[in-house]
Amino acid sequence: MTQPIATRKADADRLWSTLRSMAALSEDGPGVSRLAYTRLERRAHDLFGQWMTEAGCSVRVDPAGNTIATRPGRADGPAVGTGSHLDSVYNGGRFDGIAGTMAAVEVARLLREAEVETELPLRFVAFAGEEGARFGQACCGSKLAAGLSSRRELDERCDRDGISLAEAMESVGLDPDLAASTPWCPADWSAFVELHVEQGSVLDSAKIDVGVVDLISGSTRLELVVTGRASHSGGTPMRGRADALAAAAEAVLVAERLALDPRHRGTRATVGRLTVEPGSITTIPGAVTFSLDVRDIDADRQRRAATEIVGRMRAVCLRRGTRLAVRLLADTSAVVLPDWVRDEVTDSANELGIPYRVLTSGASHDAQMINRVTPTAMIFVPSRGGLSHVPEEWTDPAKLAVGTDLLVASMLRLDARAAAATRQATTRQATTPRAATPRAAGTRASQASHAGGSESRGDQA
Repeated sequence: MTQPIATRKADADRLWSTLRSMAALSEDGPGVSRLAYTRLERRAHDLFGQWMTEAGCSVRVDPAGNTIATRPGRADGPAVGTGSHLDSVYNGGRFDGIAGTMAAVEVARLLREAEVETELPLRFVAFAGEEGARFGQACCGSKLAAGLSSRRELDERCDRDGISLAEAMESVGLDPDLAASTPWCPADWSAFVELHVEQGSVLDSAKIDVGVVDLISGSTRLELVVTGRASHSGGTPMRGRADALAAAAEAVLVAERLALDPRHRGTRATVGRLTVEPGSITTIPGAVTFSLDVRDIDADRQRRAATEIVGRMRAVCLRRGTRLAVRLLADTSAVVLPDWVRDEVTDSANELGIPYRVLTSGASHDAQMINRVTPTAMIFVPSRGGLSHVPEEWTDPAKLAVGTDLLVASMLRLDARAAAATRQATTRQATTPRAATPRAAGTRASQASHAGGSESRGDQA
């Protein structure tokens, strides 16, 4: 199946200008700091909505805080979507998430300028709260859209200041009850393609402009608290101590050693946050709270690794006269993305003459959650040096433009496919003796557009 590409090429200079304008919405300090469910994040969503309105789209905000811009097609039906997120980690980079949302803006602009009509609507999404930096849970907005978060979870997830996710949502005018009870309807979507920076070095090292993702890693995130005995640093002999920090330091190395073990090839274990109490130069640490993030493309190995790391940490703490408490923050399985959507992306790359590489994603993404709503694909563009989540993060705007060209071509192919499936479903409905309800017909049309890849849709590997 082919679809004429009757659009202009993406404008690298315009992409860079748009991206810089978005990145300027940041807290003071190095890099970009725009945390989930803050007023600053909502300002970014407002700016995204303004640009999409100017590009001819209607804009709304769903109960989870995701901003959705819709470009109408010749007919109503399940839409092809694209987008990414606008929040950042503390002192992050200008491209993580922003690149994908700015690519969505550029797609809408290109289609408007070229006066391209699609068969069915297209949707462009800026997801809320993708980063787990604030609440320990990644993909908050897309999880709510996929119906994967409960109201209780919104109360239990808290930031470092004790503010719950639900409270943060309310502070920016969102209703957590409505958010937890109003997921997206699968019949409204036919497919979704997210563009994102790679956050790794595969494409940069290979000098390839585009990657197409086949699998997204899972993640088990834990909060661990080592409790020892605070005491005077001068008055307490070394052999009589229950030093919580010394135990935590050894525990961190336990995680590193296990992930380096050949039995766990592909496992990544990271301690990214550590808080020491009471935090005095002259006091032996009495308590240490730290995070553990275990990732893998194999869900069973991921969870076995997390369990084994915690077991070894308990042994360390017992030997050192300290105690270990563990709290699960989040647990997400790896997701295999549907072959048929990826094939539409790679066929578009071949049509455009864009070399690509199929690769896995070690990072979590909104597409991972939205795959529970509709079949998804991901396009990666290179990250220089593989750096991400740091101010030095960089993607060449010219390579972002190449990824955007592939994105618009893929969306047009997917739109043509969904339109054909919708027509087939309508024909079947017309020839069926008993007329189906409009809702049932819409559902069958959406399901028909998923044909060929449903066996891997939303499955958690």
